[in-house]
Amino acid sequence: MKLNTIKPAEGAKHAKRRVGRGIGSGLGKTAGRGHKGQKSRTGGFHKVGFEGGQMPIQRRLPKRGFVSLTRDDTARVRTSELLGLPGDSIDILVLKQANVVSGNVRSVKVYLSGDVTRAINVQGLVLSKGARAAIEAAGGKVTE
Repeated sequence: MKLNTIKPAEGAKHAKRRVGRGIGSGLGKTAGRGHKGQKSRTGGFHKVGFEGGQMPIQRRLPKRGFVSLTRDDTARVRTSELLGLPGDSIDILVLKQANVVSGNVRSVKVYLSGDVTRAINVQGLVLSKGARAAIEAAGGKVTE
């Protein structure tokens, strides 16, 4: 392959639309804008969602609820899942490597589920009251 032989793929490039260049072009006279009205004129513009002065749908409909912006950044993990991991020290990196949580998670909250049977050291995770008490009762250590 040589630089002077490189071409874009067939159909990847096409001629720019030339409006207002006679009826033979298919876009002559009104240049594809139709007849009259605000949108046919230069600068004819209205806001997205504008409904001609009628109350727009996004204002007519009731707003309910709340969606957390950090919902996808936070993962929930059970204490029983922590016990299945090898090693005693557990942090976010260990959880990601073991595929317990996805790679884009920024924080992890641990909940109590089942009995904590061995001592584990938890670092940099958020724990519920029950999970913290169970880990410490089993001889484990929690580091913030």
